[in-house]
Amino acid sequence: MPKYIRIDEVKDYVGESVEIRGWLYNKRSSGKLHFLQVRDGSQTIQCVMFKGNFDEDTFKTADLLSQESSVSIVGNVKEDKRSPIGFEIDVTGFRVICQAQEYPISLKEHGVDFLLNNRHLWLRSKRPHAIMMIRHHFIRAVHDYFHDHGFIHVDAPILTANACEGTTTLFSTEYFGETAYLSQSGQLYNEPTCQAFGKVYCYGPTFRAEKSKTRRHLMEFWMVEPEAAFMEHAENMDLAEDFLEFVVQRIVERCEDHLATLERDIDKLRAVKKPFPRITYDEAVKIIREKGGRIEDDDDFGAEHETLVSESYDKPVIIEKYPTKVKAFYMKRDPENPARVLGMDVIAPDGYGEIIGGGQREDDIDILLKSIDDHGLPREAFSWYLDVRKYGSVPHAGFGLGIERTLMWLCGVHHLRETIPFPRLMGRLSP
Repeated sequence: MPKYIRIDEVKDYVGESVEIRGWLYNKRSSGKLHFLQVRDGSQTIQCVMFKGNFDEDTFKTADLLSQESSVSIVGNVKEDKRSPIGFEIDVTGFRVICQAQEYPISLKEHGVDFLLNNRHLWLRSKRPHAIMMIRHHFIRAVHDYFHDHGFIHVDAPILTANACEGTTTLFSTEYFGETAYLSQSGQLYNEPTCQAFGKVYCYGPTFRAEKSKTRRHLMEFWMVEPEAAFMEHAENMDLAEDFLEFVVQRIVERCEDHLATLERDIDKLRAVKKPFPRITYDEAVKIIREKGGRIEDDDDFGAEHETLVSESYDKPVIIEKYPTKVKAFYMKRDPENPARVLGMDVIAPDGYGEIIGGGQREDDIDILLKSIDDHGLPREAFSWYLDVRKYGSVPHAGFGLGIERTLMWLCGVHHLRETIPFPRLMGRLSP
């Protein structure tokens, strides 16, 4: 019995008989030959059926095979330089596992709404498949980087009693007579765990109930968030820079074929090497105004402001020391200018916006209490968080990277909805 293998393994079986199992992506016939394009999730390969090798009924069955029918193919692997993967299979055995009904997503163009309604099937197509494969390698690179740099993976809860990024964008749910919220960030929980383990990171879903329909927003997205004890602002920027270079170059190294499917300019990604340019918020405001953008003193940046800044650079740019009033209550103030915080954002080039946000946390309990009061937050909800400042408080810092935002830039796609298997948008809760 021939060995069952995945298509991405055929290079190791040239001249041998193997079995592959997959779905019919496309086909064409030429008299005595059927050319079946079969995919199995790892790659797609052409399988050539010669009429003389099969009885009439089997050969006719293959001719009538519908798109996305599942099949088992037995055949000999041979090299073929004309093939996109360099190999094809001469079929010696053919079996239909399930004849598919008429497939709704044909190889012609379809509207976005139709494709999103059929997202569970659209994932089989070349473009979303390439993006999800890049996502897979990106997430693997994230874990590899932090593991290799001594960070401990500690999960943060999804159901919380606290707001991290502001109370106006919380999804709430009843929790046994109390109100619980879907997490906006794992950062508040990373702070106590980093003082238990030194260096930690969490990776998981986060939720923002923002009534936004822009191409840069999802209701549910994934973040990786490192946090380290004894790390201060400058070291935090160094970590973000080193981490981002590593994961981008990993994608360049391992996903060249998938990037080519998306027609992504890989040379732009190869150029993402440290050091990254670093500018202050005030320097960024100057750039925005010089380019004709409108912004009031100490206002937060919107998408158009980030785009104007990114136009001046061909790699990510770090913007630091934002106004205190536009950042979260836990941000440590700049000792040289209390109107600014020791925070930073990393802005991707080509108008893709913020992909990393973070900073040094306030480690003085009295200053933190005043900040909680100034933001109108209840002290009692943060009693456990304040304990971190009572028992051996130390400087600490960290950041969050949005997986989908970063993938949007890496893949060169227009909308965030393409970078997650099943996007959650305003008005879209299924499939």
